[in-house]
Amino acid sequence: MAVNHYENFPVASILVPARQRPAVEALYAFARSADDLADEGEATSAERLAALNDFRRGIDAIERGETPDDPIFGRLAGIVREYGLATSLLRDLLDAFAQDVVKTRYADFAELCDYSRRSAEPVGRLMLQIFAADTAQHRAWSDHICTSLQLINFWQDVAIDWRKGRVYLPLDECERFGVSEAQIGAGYVDARWRALMRFEVERAQTWMLAGAPLATALPGRFGWEIRLVVQGGLRILQAIEAAGYDVFQHRPRLGAIDWVRLAWRAALMK
Repeated sequence: MAVNHYENFPVASILVPARQRPAVEALYAFARSADDLADEGEATSAERLAALNDFRRGIDAIERGETPDDPIFGRLAGIVREYGLATSLLRDLLDAFAQDVVKTRYADFAELCDYSRRSAEPVGRLMLQIFAADTAQHRAWSDHICTSLQLINFWQDVAIDWRKGRVYLPLDECERFGVSEAQIGAGYVDARWRALMRFEVERAQTWMLAGAPLATALPGRFGWEIRLVVQGGLRILQAIEAAGYDVFQHRPRLGAIDWVRLAWRAALMK
C-alpha cells in the first residue's frame, strides 16, 4: 500500500495473484486518494476535512448496499461485497488522515501507537481479509509489521514531516534524549540525536521481527510479498544506522541492488 505514509507497504506487484490484484488496486486507490486529500496541495484544513467527510459519505453509501458513481467508491463497493471487508477499517484510515490535518505533535509512544492503529494496521488487516487469512494470530503479526512500517516511514521522513509542520518523534522521548524541536528544524546531528534515533530504530526493528513469522505462515505468493516487505523494512533501518542516523542529509531508499539482497534474504526466512 504505497501511499505517502505507507510507501513500504506491499503494492499490487507481480507477486500478488491475478485474482486478488484488482482488490488490492482498488484499496490502494482509496487510500492514496484519501491521503492526498489530507496531505497534498494548497487546500485549507477546513477544506481537507470536508473532502474527507465526503469520503466517509462514500463509505456510508457502500454500507447501505449502494454502488456509488465515483469510480473509486464503485470499485471499493465491489471488493467490500466480494471479500466481506470490514468498512470499520476503512473508516479508521479516514480518521487517521483527518488526524494528520489537525494534530502535529505526539506526547508519547502510546499516542503514536494509537495513530498507527488507525493509519497502518487497517491496511494489513484488510489485506488479510482479501487473502482469506484473517485469523487472530495473523492479525497480531500483521499489526506488528504495519506499525513497524509506519515507524520506519516516520524515521526516514523526519525532515520531510518537519517541513509540513509535523513531528512524529514522541516528545517525551525527545526530552529524555535532550533533542529539541530547534535541533530537528536545524537538522543538527550530534550524539544526542544519534542516541534518540538508535532507540527509535531498534524499537521499530523489534516490532518488525515480532511480526515476521507472518511471512512464513502465509502460503504462496502473498507470503513472499510479506517476506519482501519485512526484509525491506529491516533494510531501511540498517540504512538509517549506516548513515549515522543522519536522515536529514541521507534519506534511505531501496535501490535495484537492495532488491536483489532482499530477495535472497526473503528466501532464507524460516
